Amino acid sequence: MHRRDFLRTAGGATGGAVAVGAGAATPAVAAEADGDGGGTPDFGGWLDDVPNYDSVVDETGSDSVSVTVGGEPNDFLSFVPAAVHVDNGATVEWEWTGDGGAHNVVHQDGDFESELTAEAGHTFTHTFEEDGIYNYYCQPHRALGMKGSVVVGSDYPTTGGGGDGGAPATEINPEHMGVPFQAHFVGMATILAVLMSLLFTFFTLKYGESANTKGGNN
Repeated sequence: MHRRDFLRTAGGATGGAVAVGAGAATPAVAAEADGDGGGTPDFGGWLDDVPNYDSVVDETGSDSVSVTVGGEPNDFLSFVPAAVHVDNGATVEWEWTGDGGAHNVVHQDGDFESELTAEAGHTFTHTFEEDGIYNYYCQPHRALGMKGSVVVGSDYPTTGGGGDGGAPATEINPEHMGVPFQAHFVGMATILAVLMSLLFTFFTLKYGESANTKGGNN
């Protein structure tokens, strides 16, 4: 075998081994969780600074649900309850106590908004016809933690902590996935093939054609 033929063969073998190793080491793509399915609602930190929030009140099964505006917690600067879970198609009615000054109900993304008033007994209603999480606030007292949320239906973002409504969505992080044994084996074989190719290439370039091949190329 001539030197150039050997180099061509060694290079092809090395490239093939690397390609096989790379293919085997690549894990299968995991199905992405859609974040839905009735688990623990993920409010994205919206209620973290709300003093009277400790849990989501389950009002599923009710056609109409009441929320107090200007509730006693936090010096009458609260929605009570702060978070409520309702069915798709349910109507939420906010009712003013007249305490804590003038309040309003403003959806975070502008889907609904009430007037600003301090009138006791004033009401505002909204019917929720799409699943999801609807965060809202009182505009004058938002910075003081007067915020709330309505969880609708079962198709809404969830955390990884689970919940009573069903199995939580689980997102698989590729960085946490273990590498299969086969991938380790192929990887070591690839490295060995590269080293062997480099070793033979070195000796071929240094000493030329082997003694066994010189006599056959007359």
